[in-house]
Amino acid sequence: MNKIIIAIDGFSSTGKSTIAKQLAKKLNYIYVDTGAMYRAVAYFALENNLIGEDFFHTEKLIEKLDDINIAFKFNEDLGFAEVYLNGKNIEKAIRTLEVSQYVSPIATISEVRHKLVEQQQLMGKDKGIVMDGRDIGTVVFPDAELKIFMTASAETRAKRRYKELLERGHNLSYDDVLENVTTRDRIDSTREDSPLVKAEDAIEIDNSDLTIDEQLETLLNLANKIIKT
Repeated sequence: MNKIIIAIDGFSSTGKSTIAKQLAKKLNYIYVDTGAMYRAVAYFALENNLIGEDFFHTEKLIEKLDDINIAFKFNEDLGFAEVYLNGKNIEKAIRTLEVSQYVSPIATISEVRHKLVEQQQLMGKDKGIVMDGRDIGTVVFPDAELKIFMTASAETRAKRRYKELLERGHNLSYDDVLENVTTRDRIDSTREDSPLVKAEDAIEIDNSDLTIDEQLETLLNLANKIIKT
């Protein structure tokens, strides 16, 4: 059976990672959360006092890129791969709103993008991979056999993200989450290097009113049609 590359792009908080994980599991494919890689760099910048509310030491971050080693290690108990930065498990640490607000500014740095794109392309050299992010179908794997572009209204995405963060014990307001979502949309869509755009041959899915099961069934059908040809 043919192995393919499945690229899932879209706006923040559209549930790309959730559906990509499930799809990879169903197909017995490798799953890579590229957003987590940018979150890891943002976490590194915060930990090293390279970014904050009123400062961003871009050049210093670029100088330290060789000190950043990102890895994914499968956790059998959880059923998915967790993110490690320089040998430290940072899976929970990178999912906070504090880290989220710096991911898009970090992703505008060309040197950061080039470093991570190289790693991502190596991960997919043998195919059999599901990768989600912002520029997978346009930059990382422009020849991917299946490209999906996920979208939903900003309000719907903010409600999902707000619920998720509350369940993790974070104390914050819905308005703060909505502002974070809309700000990330603006930065992701207008950055000079690899802006968030729908690839010409991508299939757009608005999941505002779709359940996870409905999304998974749709993507499985699309993938299996290509795999079996």
